[in-house]
Amino acid sequence: MKETLLEAIELFEEVIIYGTEQFLKSVQSPIWKEYSPEQIQTLKLLSAYDSLSNGKLAALQGVHKSAITARLKKLEDKGLILSERAQHDQREKVVCLTAAGQDILAASNTAINETIANLFDDKISEEELVQFVGTFRKLKDILQTRESDQ
Repeated sequence: MKETLLEAIELFEEVIIYGTEQFLKSVQSPIWKEYSPEQIQTLKLLSAYDSLSNGKLAALQGVHKSAITARLKKLEDKGLILSERAQHDQREKVVCLTAAGQDILAASNTAINETIANLFDDKISEEELVQFVGTFRKLKDILQTRESDQ
């Protein structure tokens, strides 16, 4: 089991590395020319969490708060996000998506889906996809359970 798990981890890392490279070479959307992958990831996180503090965004993206501050400034200047005081603590600022940010994220998601579908077209069977989805749902459930336990 341990050797198989180590192989799975290595394969996952390789898929992330090579998949990102292939994706960035293949994507043809103007959204991905105008916005960096890190900016798109920021929009995705804000969509998933509704609103986040700069510190929480930095932790989720594994970067220093100064990197997040610069990233958020660019997104705010383009009207994609909005900074506001947290409802639970007026001293804290949180960031949330605007309607324009949601539109950019939707366009990005469409480009991602089309690009990935084209990369794997006729290379993965429906049965393999069903198995893949089942495994990833299980992993997601495990990770969400761990997060809620902490």
